[in-house]
Amino acid sequence: MDIRFDGLSLTLRGRSILQNVSGHLQRGKVTAILGANGAGKSSLLSCLAGLRTPDSGMIFLNDQPLTSMPSQVRARQIGLLPQQADIHWEINVRALVALGRLAHQGRWGKSAADDAAIVKAMKQTDCLQFADRKALRLSGGEQARVLLARVLAGEPDWVLADEPLANLDPAHQMDAVSCLKNVARGGAGVVLVLHDLTQAARIADHVIIMKAGRIQAAGTCAQVLTHDQLAEAFGVTVHIDSDAQGAPIITPIRRA
Repeated sequence: MDIRFDGLSLTLRGRSILQNVSGHLQRGKVTAILGANGAGKSSLLSCLAGLRTPDSGMIFLNDQPLTSMPSQVRARQIGLLPQQADIHWEINVRALVALGRLAHQGRWGKSAADDAAIVKAMKQTDCLQFADRKALRLSGGEQARVLLARVLAGEPDWVLADEPLANLDPAHQMDAVSCLKNVARGGAGVVLVLHDLTQAARIADHVIIMKAGRIQAAGTCAQVLTHDQLAEAFGVTVHIDSDAQGAPIITPIRRA
């Protein structure tokens, strides 16, 4: 059940955000979308999730147009963690994570399978220990983990997340990376908007670099995360190295 998008264009408030963007995303892989601020990354993710309709172009989920899918069916297949995901009301963590199961529930409410998925998601994101606490009273990083758990509780075929590592401490960043890689190994597609080049190089099977509303490059990390491509996309010179275990390290050095 792959996602294919062809010729997406989008204009907001008179500004061209996406310009004839096309690509193909595969389940079982982690795709990282990179680019400078304003490159169109979040807008592309919103279109792929069905939250924003492009002015032109088509998005296909398993060869079915996304716009023709009933909203509940789409919600079961695509889970989105937006960049500005906030908690606005007093609710405990378990109840908040349980919202991720709504698309699966019928007239009789939660099932044993729903409860199991909720607990599994909280374990995956290391937030089971505060399941009964009020979500608004958690730290920003703890809330970020809870919101990721809500997405994972829905067991979607696709997890789309905009900067999911941004508010996490280093240890929980590592946990989140491991969790998302395991989700992909389980057969789901994972698409992440990231700014950390080293994290992208370590987690991604497939990388898309965007610039000014267009796709500048797409391919494997080795094909895309090069000195020339990164200099063109971000306007910086980078140093590319590896640590003692062979994992990549990409360090911006100066403006190109």
